[in-house]
Amino acid sequence: MHIEYVVSTMVFWWREHHLSFEQECDYLKALGFGVELWPTMKGHDDCRYMRRNWTRLREATGNMLVSLNGRNDGPTLNEWLEQIQCAEMLNAPIIAKIESLCISHELDIADWDFAGEVVKMASDHNVMLCIETGPLRTLLKVGEKFDHIRYCLDTGHAHIDTEIPFREYVDRLAERTTYLHLTDNYGKLDDHEPPGVKGGMDRANWDYLLEAIGKWDNRVIGALEMFPCLPGTMIRQGSAFLFDEMGWPNRPKSKPGHDENTYRPI
Repeated sequence: MHIEYVVSTMVFWWREHHLSFEQECDYLKALGFGVELWPTMKGHDDCRYMRRNWTRLREATGNMLVSLNGRNDGPTLNEWLEQIQCAEMLNAPIIAKIESLCISHELDIADWDFAGEVVKMASDHNVMLCIETGPLRTLLKVGEKFDHIRYCLDTGHAHIDTEIPFREYVDRLAERTTYLHLTDNYGKLDDHEPPGVKGGMDRANWDYLLEAIGKWDNRVIGALEMFPCLPGTMIRQGSAFLFDEMGWPNRPKSKPGHDENTYRPI
């Protein structure tokens, strides 16, 4: 297993605005992380992945590892194609919720023709499509239907599942897991706390996750997906737990002389 790390733009929610994107990317570059893009800023509807934004995305994320958190606003096939082409341009995987593929686990219905069109488009453009952790039965069914599908295992979702034990979740998904949302909670709500919070997921489960994923020869991206405290605080706390305490490999390296206090939104 080869693992690299990105930070979700979720950490900048309530602070980001239309002029701050380049500053946020530079900040994460200086810390040695890539970036997981969310399709919108909190409170805004304008999608980052629209064609008119491509030049800015490409220039701001140059020399960065990039991933795209897919649109969750009921994207049409044309909107899916646009974000797939954006991902292709940035050499980025797309992390998608099953609902964006017209699959509902609550109603147990699915438009498999629509989902198949999306999966084919991603395959044709050499874009990895990772389905984000949801009900295990539904995820496995999607994976059985589409060989191109890979999994994003969200530690926060898996930790609060009331039906499936965390380790079973990991075991069933590990072979095709190529993306991790690294987040923690207190066992009740998906709080998106930094990994390793006191009273959060048991450390033995963090060890089990890394060992299980490591059995497969996958290139894995681990994304720190956290809010709502200051970005530097969240990244520092999550990094200290994963790399200092738990010994996860390939810690991102900050640029010499970098000061985390340099992130000050305009």
